[in-house]
Amino acid sequence: MDKKVFESDIGESYILATLDNGLKVYICEMPQFTSAYAVFGTKYGSIDTAFSLNGGQPVAVPEGIAHFLEHKLFESEEGDAFSKYAETGAMANAFTSFDRTCYLFSCSDRFEENLDILLSFVQSPYFTEETVKKEQGIIGQEIRMYDDSPSWRVLFNMLGAMYINHPVKIDIAGTVDSIAKINSDLLYECYNTFYNPSNMFVCIAGNVDARAVLKKIEAAVADRGANEITRGGIGEPESVVKNYVEQAFPVLTPIFCFGYKQKIGSPFRRLKSKICVELLLEIICGESSPLYKRLMDEGLINDEFDFEYFTGRDYAAAIFSGESENPARVADEIKKEIANIREHGFDKKLFSAVKCAAYGDALRRFNSVEMTAMQLTECAVCDYDLFEQIKLLKTVSYDDVLKRTDIFDDDLSVLSVIKPQEG
Repeated sequence: MDKKVFESDIGESYILATLDNGLKVYICEMPQFTSAYAVFGTKYGSIDTAFSLNGGQPVAVPEGIAHFLEHKLFESEEGDAFSKYAETGAMANAFTSFDRTCYLFSCSDRFEENLDILLSFVQSPYFTEETVKKEQGIIGQEIRMYDDSPSWRVLFNMLGAMYINHPVKIDIAGTVDSIAKINSDLLYECYNTFYNPSNMFVCIAGNVDARAVLKKIEAAVADRGANEITRGGIGEPESVVKNYVEQAFPVLTPIFCFGYKQKIGSPFRRLKSKICVELLLEIICGESSPLYKRLMDEGLINDEFDFEYFTGRDYAAAIFSGESENPARVADEIKKEIANIREHGFDKKLFSAVKCAAYGDALRRFNSVEMTAMQLTECAVCDYDLFEQIKLLKTVSYDDVLKRTDIFDDDLSVLSVIKPQEG
C-alpha cells in the first residue's frame, strides 16, 4: 500500500492510499461531526459505450448499460442491499452520470457495518435473464418519465444539436430500444471490465478512524489483476449539428438551454481552466452582474435562470438555462455581453467579489461531510488534490479569467427551446 497525507492551511487534511490491487482510497477524518459519508465508485459512466480490454477486440455495448448495471448491483440471491441498510438505519443511494457510477451511504452510527454492506454488494454481481427482463420494464418506465420532463428534454435536445458523435448527447439511462438489447452476458462483461479495483475508488468523510477503515477495505476488496481499459475514440468534429432546436410541450412559459460547445483539445480538464470559466460565467450573468440585473429588469428571465460549466471526458460546454417569453433575445444578450467583455474586459471590483465568494463557497464545503466526500469523489475521477481549488482561487488573476472568453464561439452555440404546445 502506498499512503500519502495531504494537509492544508485551513486546518483540514486527508489520506490518499493506493492499495496493491490499484484501488484508491480517500479518507478525510472529521471528528467534529457525528456522522460519516462513504462512496464506492468506478470511473464508468454512460459515455463508455465502446472499449477494449487488455488489448483485446473492440467492444460496443448498448446505450444505458452503465445505468442499468447500477440498478442491478443492489440485487442478490439473498435480497437487496437497501433492505440491509434499512436494518442499520443508514441512508443509501447510487447514481450514474456521464463518466462515473457511485454507490453511497450516510450514517450516524454503525459505520463499519454499513461499510461492510457497501463493499460486499458492489463486489457481488448477480444477474439472470429473468431479473434483467424485469429491470428492462422498470427502467423503460423511468426513461418515459424523463421523456415527459421538459427540463430534461430541453437539455438533451441541446446536447443532441451540439454533439455529432459523442455519446454525451444520449440520455444516461439510454433509450427503450437500447436497453432492450441488454442481457446478463453484457452486464457481466461491463462489470468485469470497469468494476476492477484498478478503475475504482472509495471516498469517505466524517467521524471515522482512518487506520481501521483502511484495514477493513484492504481486507475486503479482492485483487483481480489490474485491467488495461482502452476507451473508444469518439471522433467528435469541431462543429455542431445545428444552432437551434425546439420542441412543443405542455408548458405555460417557454424554457431554454443556450450553450457553447467547447472545441476538442481545449484545456477544460485542467482545474485552473475550469475554475476560470466558472468565475467568468458568474461575472457574465451571475446575480451581481450587470447583464443579470438588466435581463431581470426587462422581464426576460426570472429566478429560474441558471448557468453551469458542463465538463467531462472529451466534452465541455458553457450552458445558460431558464424560463423566458423570448429565449432568442436572452441568447442574443448573452452573446453581446461576451463580445463586450472580450473587447473591453470586466469590472475589477466585480471580479474581486466573485472570486471572494467562490473562495468562501470552497471553504464552506468542509462544513458538510457529504460535500467533502463528493469533493473527494471529484478528485478521484479527475485526479485533483482536494485543496487545489482553494490554492488556485487565491492566485487566479484577472487576466487568467479574461483569457477564458476564448471558449465562446458563436458558430458553436446552440439554443434549445421548449415552447408551449398549442391548445
